[in-house]
Amino acid sequence: MRDLKNKLTTGKNTKNIQNRKGKSFGYQVLGFGAGGTPTYDADALVIAGGGGGAPYTWGGGGAGGYRTTTLEITPGSAYTVTVGDGGTAGVYGDLPAGSSGSTSSIAGAGIATFASSGGGYNSTGGSGSSNNWDNPGFAGNIGGYSPAEGNAGGKGYTDGSSYAVGGGGGGAGGTGGTASSAAGNGGSGASSSITGGAVTYAGGGGGGGDYRAGGRAAGSADGGGGAGGSYGDGSNGTANTGGGGGNGGYASPGIAKNGGTGGKGVVILSVPTDNYSGTTTGSPTVTTSGANTIIKFTGTGSYTA
Repeated sequence: MRDLKNKLTTGKNTKNIQNRKGKSFGYQVLGFGAGGTPTYDADALVIAGGGGGAPYTWGGGGAGGYRTTTLEITPGSAYTVTVGDGGTAGVYGDLPAGSSGSTSSIAGAGIATFASSGGGYNSTGGSGSSNNWDNPGFAGNIGGYSPAEGNAGGKGYTDGSSYAVGGGGGGAGGTGGTASSAAGNGGSGASSSITGGAVTYAGGGGGGGDYRAGGRAAGSADGGGGAGGSYGDGSNGTANTGGGGGNGGYASPGIAKNGGTGGKGVVILSVPTDNYSGTTTGSPTVTTSGANTIIKFTGTGSYTA
């Protein structure tokens, strides 16, 4: 027994045991083997669907919520993406027809669900819509996030007897324009360069004009928000920007126009190309920008790291 013990703890055998222990310790510290695979960071832009625009100078739709984050990605894990639809347009004579936009989100290993709220239709939302006539606009940032995902809609206006014009829906970059004798503009959108070039998203819908106000131009919008209508329907929010729908105008005696639909949202991931797995579902658009691979989802899908 003494000879066996000596063989295990002296000379060449001792060196081999120490080497094996050292290698095992090294693997654990570096995070390989049973300890797991190193994570990496990916930037994300998550924009919800914009709210529909109201008819009859009741105000522009609010933009979908605009949120950004940096995710810690775990190789081998799946990350599920949901892209919110834009809200339906308000139809005159069928009030309160129309709807708010839907939530967009991304969820997966190691992160809580990261979501943005749909834009408002005659309601609060990611950004709030304008309100009818002389009422204050609806609040944005319904999710209570910091930084805020959006802003409030603008106040509408009526002179009490002759005419009414709509306020603008809130946008990611600013509140909706307040109406006076002319319709309010949609709230400004917010710019992102996640795809490699600056793009503005999540603008509010413009307010609608009233022919009785001298045919004043309806409110405009940026960031994918739809312009309001003077003698016609409000414009639709641009798809995959989360823009709010434009407000329909009052075209002539007894003839009011409809709002525009809200723009569908979008979810974009920017992944270091050296880490990009190439495994996706939902047919996202995949491009490159510098050292990163850009994965743009316009519908439900997933990325497996």
